[in-house]
Amino acid sequence: METNCQSNGIMWFFKDRGFDEKSIQEMSKKCKRLEGVNREKASENWDYLKSIGIQERKLPTILGKCPKILTLDLHEKLMPMVNCLTSLETKPKEVASAITKFPHILLHSLEEKLCPLLAFFEALGAPEKQLGKMILLNPRIVSYSIETKLSKIVDFLADMGLTKDGGAIGRVMVKHPFIMGYSVEKRLRPTLEFLKSLGLTENQLKGVAMNFPEVLCRDVEKILKPNVEYLKSCGFDSGQVAALVGGYPPVLIKSASNSLGPRIRFLKEVMGRGIDEVAEYPDFFRHGLKKRLESRQKMLKRKDVRCSLSEMFDCNQGKFLLKFGIV
Repeated sequence: METNCQSNGIMWFFKDRGFDEKSIQEMSKKCKRLEGVNREKASENWDYLKSIGIQERKLPTILGKCPKILTLDLHEKLMPMVNCLTSLETKPKEVASAITKFPHILLHSLEEKLCPLLAFFEALGAPEKQLGKMILLNPRIVSYSIETKLSKIVDFLADMGLTKDGGAIGRVMVKHPFIMGYSVEKRLRPTLEFLKSLGLTENQLKGVAMNFPEVLCRDVEKILKPNVEYLKSCGFDSGQVAALVGGYPPVLIKSASNSLGPRIRFLKEVMGRGIDEVAEYPDFFRHGLKKRLESRQKMLKRKDVRCSLSEMFDCNQGKFLLKFGIV
C-alpha cells in the first residue's frame, strides 16, 4: 500500500511539472527505483538543482536523460558532488552547464571516481587551475575508466613522443578534453597513420598533438582526405600539401567552401600571388579574411608596397603599421 502511495506521489510530482505520460513511462523504465521515491524527496532534489543555477525549463530534459538523480540522497550524494565540482569552477554557472550536458556526472562517486581522476590528471602534469575547466567542459570524462580508456590515450600520445613526466600529455588533455572520448584504434591511430602518409616528420606529428590535438580526432575519410583532395585540386602538389599540413595542421579540418576556398581565391584574384607563396607560409590560412588579409592588402596596395606573405602577416598591427610607415 505504501509503495502504491509513493508511486502515485511521484506520478503527481511529474504531472505537476508538465511531464506527459510517455515521458513518465520512459523514465520509469530507465530507473525502476523511481516508484519508491516519495514526492517530498523528489521536490527537494528538483529545487536543489534549480538553486545551483540550472534553468527550470531544462530540468525535464536533464531528468529525462537521467531520472535516477531524483533518487539520490541530497545531503550524502548530491550536495557533496556539486560542492566538489563547484570548487573546480573557474566561471559562474560552469557546473550547471556541465550537469545540463551530462547529468550522469552526478551519479558517480566522489571518492571512487572524481578524486582518483583528478589525481590521474595531476600526475600527468595537467595544470591544476585548468583541471576544473577540462572536466566541466567535457563532463563525460568522469564516466571514463582510467585503466581501460584514459591510459590508452596516454600511451598513444607517449608513443608519439610526448612525455608523461614533463607535463606535455597533461597539457594536451587540458587543451582539447574531447580527445579522451575517442577510440585509439578506431580514430586516433588511423588519423596518425594518414598524417604520416602525407609525409609529416616525427617532430611535425608531435607538433600536431601538442598544438592542434583536435586534428587527430577528425575522421580520415569524411574530413581529412576530402580536404587534401581539395588542396590538390587548387594546384598544390603532394610536397606542398605536406608543407601546408606540417606548418598549419588545421588546413585539414577547415571548411573548403567557407574558409580555404575564399582565402585561396583572395590570394590569386585580389593579391595576384601564386599558391607557391602559401606553401612557404602555411599560416596564411590562420588569419581572418576580413580583419587581417583584406585590410593589410588594402593598406599595402595604397602604399604600392610588395613584400612576402610572412613579412606582411607575421606581426601584430602596431608593428605592421610601423614597419611599413603607415599612419
